[in-house]
Amino acid sequence: MSREEVISIINGFLIEEFEADSAVLLPEANMHKALDLDSLDYVDLVVLIEENFGFKMTGEDFKEVQTFKQFYDFVTERVN
Repeated sequence: MSREEVISIINGFLIEEFEADSAVLLPEANMHKALDLDSLDYVDLVVLIEENFGFKMTGEDFKEVQTFKQFYDFVTERVN
């Protein structure tokens, strides 16, 4: 799966499921601040990643991820 496909899928469910404004989904933006998700939202996000990309992810994985770019890169690496 290409990086562009990963970004498209992730942005799609961030906008649909979490009502994120597409304008905040910038690669260098801080993901945690831009989305303002609570702990239950992160559980939902992990489930969406697992359903859409077929790999297990934990809340611990988010500790290293700060920007959307890091998130896209993390998912792309795990998928490929």
